[in-house]
Amino acid sequence: MSSMMNRPLSRRSVLGLGALFASSMALTACAGTGGTGDGSGAKDDGSPLQFWSNHPGSSQDVEQKIIDAWNKENPDATVELITGGSDYEELGQKFNAALSGGTLPDIIVASDVTWFNFALNGQTTNLDELWDKAEVDPQAYVDTLREDYAFEEKHFGVPYSRSTCLMYWNTDVLKKAGLPTDRGPKTWQEFEEWAPKIKEANGGKPVVVIPDGSNYMDWYFQGMVWAFGGAYSKEWEPTFTEDATLKAGEFLQKMVKEGFIEVSKDPTVAFGNGNAAALLQSTGSLGGLKETAKIPFITTYLPGPGPSCPTGGAGLAIPAGIAEERKIKALKFIGFLTNTENTIQFSQATGYMPVRKDALDHPDEKKFLEENPNAETALKQLTENTQPQDYARVFVPGGGQRIGAALDEITIGGADVKATFEKLQQDTQTTIERDIEPLLK
Repeated sequence: MSSMMNRPLSRRSVLGLGALFASSMALTACAGTGGTGDGSGAKDDGSPLQFWSNHPGSSQDVEQKIIDAWNKENPDATVELITGGSDYEELGQKFNAALSGGTLPDIIVASDVTWFNFALNGQTTNLDELWDKAEVDPQAYVDTLREDYAFEEKHFGVPYSRSTCLMYWNTDVLKKAGLPTDRGPKTWQEFEEWAPKIKEANGGKPVVVIPDGSNYMDWYFQGMVWAFGGAYSKEWEPTFTEDATLKAGEFLQKMVKEGFIEVSKDPTVAFGNGNAAALLQSTGSLGGLKETAKIPFITTYLPGPGPSCPTGGAGLAIPAGIAEERKIKALKFIGFLTNTENTIQFSQATGYMPVRKDALDHPDEKKFLEENPNAETALKQLTENTQPQDYARVFVPGGGQRIGAALDEITIGGADVKATFEKLQQDTQTTIERDIEPLLK
């Protein structure tokens, strides 16, 4: 690693350095009417704003409902909902393709692993230049969620479908196993003690079902790594080969081999049908499970010691290459989409967290949480058991997919943990030196 990469760099110092490079870039795409890369020469042709979404948490219906209300009130700034992909990564790939010569959208869903590189390369807009023009108050958003999109005091996203990981537990199985039915295991060591009892009580079925590496196992496993005292990285220094991180990987592999943890492409359905006693998934799965699960369940924090849970989900960003007038309209719409009433509506329909400070004090939300205590778990965990994600996953290009593939190798494939993580360490370091370090120079 070069001397520069050995020098500690804070989250907020990265963009200021990268912008020196990014400011010289010109994007070739535009929205509807040809224009320059920063949107300064583009004109607003009056066409509907295109909102590219992957409909997180099966939210297409509620998104469209909110858009319909906006369009009724704003006939001169209507919005069209476009399916930009089936997940965050597919949407990001479609946006990258548009940057290379297509028609840019006006608003995109940008996830925890995609927003940073768009901002670093000057492809999304600094919203601090637009808040006042769009009459949107950034201080109205939950501080920690808003600041997840900030570098050098510049903000490149608005919180939208924000989540934490959750444990979901079948209370009938816990009761049958003679275990508490009002909590999950406090540590992964306690989980290992509970696991044989739970498996026996549930007829030999897996204790916990989790997503595979193509469905964000890298996000969920990050919390286990922290609980073991490890990390994916220390800022820009990968730490996959440190003892604590290796121990977490070995523990995961052991739990899979012993049949206590099962890796699945569709874990939510497996849990909801009673084919596993527990589920490790996003808060965004809560809304669906509440409607479809055939078993009674509670939600709990991830096992510790904590903080042992990453925040996640996605925000909303505005491409840099569209006309200034469209940027203002887009941010006004984002403000409407995430206002107090609509963030409550969205969160109650999906399970994601409300992103406005005043949402929790709203009578509708208070009543909802009283009637749905499972939804309150994520809000409490946000302040008590979370921390920012490691750079190696969210800031290094392809980080999440790279880690997920390695986790598939050690769980589904049974590969040697040390050898797999050594390769992961090397690949991550190579990517940092190739794709990140030049921007920081």
